Order: sequence, then structure tokens, then C-alpha cells
Amino acid sequence: MGNLTGRVAIVTGAGRGIGAATAKRLAADGAAVAVIDLREADTAETVAAIQQAGGTAVGIGCDVSQADQVQQAVKKVADDFGHIDILVNNAGVIRDNLLFKMTESDWDTVINVHLKGAFLCSKAVQSYMVNQKYGKIVNTSSTSALGNRGQANYSAAKMGLQGFTRTLAIELGPFNINVNAVAPGFIDTEMTKATAERVGADPEQFKKMAAEQIPLRRVGKPEDIANVVAFLVSEDSSYVSGQVIYIAGGPR
Repeated sequence: MGNLTGRVAIVTGAGRGIGAATAKRLAADGAAVAVIDLREADTAETVAAIQQAGGTAVGIGCDVSQADQVQQAVKKVADDFGHIDILVNNAGVIRDNLLFKMTESDWDTVINVHLKGAFLCSKAVQSYMVNQKYGKIVNTSSTSALGNRGQANYSAAKMGLQGFTRTLAIELGPFNINVNAVAPGFIDTEMTKATAERVGADPEQFKKMAAEQIPLRRVGKPEDIANVVAFLVSEDSSYVSGQVIYIAGGPR
């Protein structure tokens, strides 16, 4: 993988799961990482892990669905580190339910965090990236973009991110900014545990059943996603843009 020494990265939703693994991987590759989550306290564990490993990290509390908070957070990163080179839009929540049970709040919360959050964060960093003629943006989609029972809100948001990714790649490409997306399948995180609980399943049995349907016969780890993100923000992927990479252990 490419060496990220001297690069500054922002990873949203980095308090745990895929975001935490990504922040740690980018720091291990040499980047200074702004670890963003809803509350600054939620970032403490990830920041501590990076610092204990010899990396550079700062934790910032930010609701990515709120424009003023996003602008303040991005400005703080730019002020602290002098520039912004990488953005990983990973923040996400679930409010799963069948359509006839799904509330307007369930819909708005998921769309606002995933889709509006990626829009606000990308808009906030693009001026820095355009000015320096360099940048890498990676959005976190999902195999649920292809449709998943009980996730009309989540599926819509994740497919929306794919169109958003391709459009930004077209608009920002002339400024040497690469924009791509990763689409994880079943990854062993707190979010998938919550999904198991929603359907009344034992989390371990839920993972076992999922693994039986995956060609590689195992569920993914957060590090599996972080490894691909690390490639997409490195110089090794300098001619890759507007792509959605499914990371799901095989075809669905």
C-alpha cells in the first residue's frame, strides 16, 4: 500500500467498527487522522489506540447531518494540520423497519446521516482539495444498496451514495481528486449485532447463517474494509475514480 506520511485524513463515524479500523489503518500508513464521531467522548478509544501505536490523531465530536457542526469540524482539522487530503464518509446509523411500520423520523434520520452527511462533509473539504489540486474521498455504501428487506431507508441512502460518488468523481476529477466508494457486505460490527437483535436472532447464530451464504464462507471484519479504503486513498489508486467496490466475500 502507498505511504501516507504527510497526509491528513478525516474519517467520520470512526468511534467504532469500520470507521475505527479505517482510522487506525490510515494512521498506521502514516496519515494524521481526525477521528470524528457524534460525541468527542466516542472517539477516545480510537484516538488512544492510534496514539499508543505511535500515530497522530485528534478526536472531534460532530453531527455530520448538521452543516454548522461539519464546517466547524473541518475548519479545526485544517487549522490544526494545515491541509486536508483524505475524507472517508463512513458515519451511519440504522432505523430498520418494514415500510408500513417505518416512521418519517426513521427515514429522515438514516437519509440525513448517511447521504446528507456525506454531502456536507464532501462540500466542506472540497475547497481545500481543489485549491491544492489533490484529494481522495471514499464513501461507504453497502450491499444493501441492492435492496434488503426492512431497510428501505438504508438501501435508498446507500444507493444514493453510489450516484453521489460517480457524480463527484466527474466534477472533482479535473482537480486531481479521486472519489470512490466501498460497499461492504456482512461485516461483524455492533451494527450487524443490532440487526440480529431486530429480527430476534442470536448474534452468533446470525453470523453463522450469514457465512453459509457467502462464497468465502465467513463474515467480514472491519479490517477487511479498512484495507481496501487504504488502497483507494493511496497513490497506488491514482487512476481509479468513480468506482464502487463491493467487499462481501464473493458475489451476492
